[in-house]
Amino acid sequence: MDNLLPEINKAAEVLRAGGIIIYPTDTIWGIGCDATNDDAVKKIFSLKKRVDSKSMIILLESSNRLESYVQRVPEQAWQLIEYSEKPLSIVYDNARNLANSVIAEDGSICIRITKDEFCKKLIGKLRKPIVSTSANLSREKAPANYYEIPESILKGADYVVNLRREEKSNPKPSTIIRLRENGQIEFLRK
Repeated sequence: MDNLLPEINKAAEVLRAGGIIIYPTDTIWGIGCDATNDDAVKKIFSLKKRVDSKSMIILLESSNRLESYVQRVPEQAWQLIEYSEKPLSIVYDNARNLANSVIAEDGSICIRITKDEFCKKLIGKLRKPIVSTSANLSREKAPANYYEIPESILKGADYVVNLRREEKSNPKPSTIIRLRENGQIEFLRK
């Protein structure tokens, strides 16, 4: 924890100021910002050269905070979150209290409850959800590790977290599902 604290403090300071960060997550390296700051979210779209009609995943540190950002959490979501062994991002209908540019055109939002210690503590310090989109240019392959992040992405961020850069594992993006009102589960990314 001791080596995390300075990085948490610096990253939170940048996020509070409307900046964007490059950071390690429980899946792959991500680009992040305060998910309630519309201008910051738009900076990420610009950096990634991504169309702003494509929504992004946001991270929360605890499922207890879901109801702050989703009007109604389907009952099965609680069990899926609790028992999922792999990172799981869930698309919920009727997002609220988030930047308009992070919400999909249909009003939905994709949220992952992170299990990563750094991310949990950063979100807790910020007291707001953060965007988590892969640290790559739109339509390019997601980086398998820090050294595969394009230079333009690294230079375009306001801060690059100085943790876990040496990890060479081959992490995978999260599974993404959509929970339908009728209880059906639709897999969007396995």
